[in-house]
Amino acid sequence: MSVRRDGSSEAPEASLEEVLYQVKRVIVGQDVLLERMVVALLARGHLLVEGVPGLAKTLAVKTMADALGVEFQRIQFTPDLVPADIVGTRIYNQKLGEFQVSLGPIFANLVLADEINRAPAKVQSALLEAMQERQVTIGRETHPLPVPFLVMATQNPIESDGTYPLPEAQVDRFMLKVLVDYPTGTEEFVIVERMVGGLEAVQSVMGGEQLSALQRATQAVFVDPALIEYAVRVSSATRDLPAVGLGDMARYVTYGVSPRASIYMVLAAQALALVRGREYALPEDVHAIAPDVLRHRLVLSYEALGDNVTSEDVLGAILRAIPVPEVVLRERSTGSTAGDRKWAPPPR
Repeated sequence: MSVRRDGSSEAPEASLEEVLYQVKRVIVGQDVLLERMVVALLARGHLLVEGVPGLAKTLAVKTMADALGVEFQRIQFTPDLVPADIVGTRIYNQKLGEFQVSLGPIFANLVLADEINRAPAKVQSALLEAMQERQVTIGRETHPLPVPFLVMATQNPIESDGTYPLPEAQVDRFMLKVLVDYPTGTEEFVIVERMVGGLEAVQSVMGGEQLSALQRATQAVFVDPALIEYAVRVSSATRDLPAVGLGDMARYVTYGVSPRASIYMVLAAQALALVRGREYALPEDVHAIAPDVLRHRLVLSYEALGDNVTSEDVLGAILRAIPVPEVVLRERSTGSTAGDRKWAPPPR
């Protein structure tokens, strides 16, 4: 819970609404992207944003950082970047006669890895320890990263010259991958109008402590065991498509998702529930967030590439094949809401 100036408590969703209001003073549309950005922040997960140039991906992340009031660093990835440019390095001090550590820009609360696919794998791997263990090792010393710490990366899907595919181990560190599409005609009109008139200044309405409190509130969101089972069934289906009646699509998937996907589906569903003003997760939360958690974890075959079958096609078939569990809600004696599960019939 956050606290008002008069000392009274304030609902978490009220603080989130203030943050989104400030961001939307600059960003037009992109409601799904902004919602997923907040979900990643609350669930302590990293976010990968993919879209063609000019869709305000970088501006959205920077504006979000301004509204949150946390320390922000932008790293522009280029082919000549080296790992020390990101995590830091040891520099010899001649006056003192010893090495001193110079920390890199990754030591911030919110790090924007802009056009991450422009750097080779050696540079991208510099983020692996930071994103998973939230620490950086320079020489023989290990340095913890600030709390909270989140990486939001952007990549351009239409260019192949001078770009490098992200290693699978790197991609798996991102909790969500969001695809950004073109704006509508009305939204584009408003975008041009705002750019011509000048963008409004974004006010900081939160801080690192408040964000950490919201992250703790996210962990307290109630999750019915039926939702955990549903997430596990969806993840397992990517590894055994014939088991859910999709044997004709099995040739399109080389490797299914790891158990990390099941964990992230549940954690992201908790955050999505809090964003939508609830203290309990619903089946539609897991169902809505599943494509963003899974799309970058599926490893498709060359046959899928030849038949123009995408991850969206495979995931759509899986989500249609596995019934969503029905959760009957009831009021607890304390006034909060819990869930009684009622199973939907299993697929035949």
